[in-house]
Parts: sequence; C-alpha cells; structure tokens
Amino acid sequence: MKLDLLIKPNSTKGPLVAIQPDGSLLVYVREIAADGEANEALIKLLAKHLDVPKSCISIIRGHTSRHKTIEVDIK
Repeated sequence: MKLDLLIKPNSTKGPLVAIQPDGSLLVYVREIAADGEANEALIKLLAKHLDVPKSCISIIRGHTSRHKTIEVDIK
C-alpha cells in the first residue's frame, strides 16, 4: 500500500496523524528535520498508528522533502 503525506517537523502539535480533505495524511512530529530525525520519527509514528512493525514501512520518495510517498508492506 502506498500513502502520500505531508510531514510537519519540529511541531508542537506532534506526534499526530491527521487526514486531509483530499485523503492524504498530514503528520506532525516534534523532531527536527536534520540527520533524518524527522523521518525516523515519522516511520515510528506511522508504525504505531497503522499497527505494523517499523520494518514494514519505507520512504520511497521525498527523503529530504516534506511531501513524501510511503510504502507500507502489509503481510
């Protein structure tokens, strides 16, 4: 399954997952967007939210962007 999302790093609202009107996800994380910290927090949060192991989630596009495409391998 592939998900398009927008991540908001360094947010005081985080951690939070919200659904936008277009069906994409808006994810708030407290970690800053440096050294991959926000990406790690994103994967951890989505794993908890979707109830899957972290190893099942990967960023396939947008590693350095706020707009990301995530692939979730549901077994």
